[in-house]
Amino acid sequence: MPTSLVTRRLVRFAVTPLVALTLGVAANAVIAQTKRPGSEISATRAALPAGVQMTEWAKDLANPWGLALLPDGRALVTEKAGRLRVIAQDGSVSAPVQGMPAVAAGGQGGLLDVILDPDYGKNQRIYFSFSEPGKERGENSTAVASAVLKEDGGNWRLDNLKVIFSQSPKYASSAHFGSRLVFGRDGSLFVTLGDRSSRRHDAQLLNQHHGKIVRIRADGAVPSDNPFARQDGAKPEIWSLGHRNIQGAALDPQTGDLWIHEHGPQGGDEVNVVERGANYGWPKFTYGEEYGGGKIGEESSTAGYTPPEHTWVPSIAPSGMAFYSSDRIPSWKGSIFVGGLKERALIRLTVRDRKVVAEERLQVDGGARIRDVRADDDGTLYVVTDGSDGKVLRIAPRTN
Repeated sequence: MPTSLVTRRLVRFAVTPLVALTLGVAANAVIAQTKRPGSEISATRAALPAGVQMTEWAKDLANPWGLALLPDGRALVTEKAGRLRVIAQDGSVSAPVQGMPAVAAGGQGGLLDVILDPDYGKNQRIYFSFSEPGKERGENSTAVASAVLKEDGGNWRLDNLKVIFSQSPKYASSAHFGSRLVFGRDGSLFVTLGDRSSRRHDAQLLNQHHGKIVRIRADGAVPSDNPFARQDGAKPEIWSLGHRNIQGAALDPQTGDLWIHEHGPQGGDEVNVVERGANYGWPKFTYGEEYGGGKIGEESSTAGYTPPEHTWVPSIAPSGMAFYSSDRIPSWKGSIFVGGLKERALIRLTVRDRKVVAEERLQVDGGARIRDVRADDDGTLYVVTDGSDGKVLRIAPRTN
């Protein structure tokens, strides 16, 4: 890999209304990126720690995508075709929740992530992302809706549904929708968005949402402290740019930092720590190449662009992300768990001082594709497998 000097964290810079141009450099130390981040780490195959077991909780799910754990031991799960279901404590799955909006299901699109409001116990409000149909034939984009979840005699429905964000512009594509949802400590909502595949160069433009992370309030309003909120010609919701297709995001419970991972093309999957206003380089800088071969951009980032914390070459096709913060499995505390679609493994990253220092790969359910990963406060890890026969698995210390 070529050697270059890059700024590890460049979070504030001036931009034109349309194209991100570096005009200034934050006062952070310049660090030599002498090799591809992660190239020094050899992933090891691993088994579950002694005394830890994996059990099947729910099954017969059709292409499940996102999971949200309810405070009473139940869970919400999305199915790409547009169905939201409730998993009971015994693992039984409800009929589809009524009141869902129209979903442009197909390819990578459909009903995607789902999360709870931070005050769910008081307001029963949920948020979910989905591929929203446009007015023109075939057009769509990622959208986020909020609604109140209601149960009536074992039947579930959504009330007060409101679309609070729609990615702009809509585009005729079935690829690269993102999309994970994460609440920050201040109550703002981060939404990860894809570049729509063939619109990759839009990731460097500020006049639309392709290839961005946006930050909004719970009602869809734009926070006044967003980095481009007062920039002429820029979408005020944008928090960071230069992303390809982010399907994993989680908040570090110790620091509040937003961690993400994103799909590279052929090679070049990335783990990034997201900073306000930062540009992560896609497609100008990538460790991946065109499918079938061919250069896309440079490998090592230059000043004004934030390099990844970790990369995978070849790709693992990551999806889902969770921090494990419980003491119940001591060797896992502080780890980041990532699902592997192509790799067909549950991947555990050991992190010290914001740096990935080790990687383990655990085979789950006979080598199933892993779509989502969640962790609860009691030390149970929940793993969602992909496919027409998707499952939700639990990994936890064995109980006697």
